[in-house]
Amino acid sequence: MQDNSPARHRSSRRRTLPLAIGAGFTAAALVVGMGAIANAAETPQADAGTGTLAAPALVGWATQNGGTTGGGSTPPITVTSSSALISAMQSSSAAVINVSGTISISGMQKVASNKTIRGVGSNATITGGGLNIANAKNVIIQNLNFRNASDDSINVQYSTNVWLDHLDMANGYDGLLDIKRTSNFITVSYVHSHDHDKNMLLGHSDDNAAEDTGKLKVTYHHNWFDGTGQRNPRVRFGNPVHVFNNYYSNIGDYGVASTENAGVLVECNYFENVEDPYHLGEGSSDAGSLVARNNHKVNSGAGQTGGSVASIPYAYTCDTPSSVKSIVTAQAGTGKI
Repeated sequence: MQDNSPARHRSSRRRTLPLAIGAGFTAAALVVGMGAIANAAETPQADAGTGTLAAPALVGWATQNGGTTGGGSTPPITVTSSSALISAMQSSSAAVINVSGTISISGMQKVASNKTIRGVGSNATITGGGLNIANAKNVIIQNLNFRNASDDSINVQYSTNVWLDHLDMANGYDGLLDIKRTSNFITVSYVHSHDHDKNMLLGHSDDNAAEDTGKLKVTYHHNWFDGTGQRNPRVRFGNPVHVFNNYYSNIGDYGVASTENAGVLVECNYFENVEDPYHLGEGSSDAGSLVARNNHKVNSGAGQTGGSVASIPYAYTCDTPSSVKSIVTAQAGTGKI
């Protein structure tokens, strides 16, 4: 879905950033009332029979507001065609939907509440169109490849309690994964996004404060932003938005942008070859707040910070920042759970 602001014309508020190699950068800005943080990484253990990793536990905003369970313990069904997939995910009943093989869909297909949609193996793919999680609650999307969407690969709007996990996303027409219009309590984890420019948008318009203020609370963790040019993510209004334990590699434009009264905590990430890891304001959008701490940087800029961010209400684990690259490249994407 289109963002109404210019993508690459910078606001005069931004400044040229020096390069810093090696050590992480800790902001002087304040984070108010942080949640509990563990010191050691909670690494998933490999299943003895399959060699794949057990799915990590849900962490982040999707644990709040009653939690996110998708289709729960409903007996799974397996789909191999677009008609079967669309029928199952648009049903009003709870469902666990296993996607086998490559399924081509057209346009944006709606996902209803109480659904788990999970790929079988490492090659389950949705191509040609995208998933529209709209006016829904309690949705999980896992272990799927998304390719060549005609619009967004995944769009989330007017929805709560959504977990998007272990996905491989590339070559969409617009955004790979956009979240907007009062959506709330969402976790995006272990996603490998690549071969794309406009990656992840959070909040679609500077003019949507009346709807979005107090909403758009999203956690992004253990994602691999692999050469995705911008919007990793680009944030409006959400506060706090939590960006931690992600690996950023070879980002041509910028990593994280905080705009329009957003509050973004950027911590324990690994930035490699990212001249502009994070900044305030973007295009014609006014600056938000951004606090950065304990990030590891290799051949990357210092970043721009300012303001304060609301408290994180959930417990989470901050991996050792210098280890994030190896953790994320081993675990993000499909075929890992």
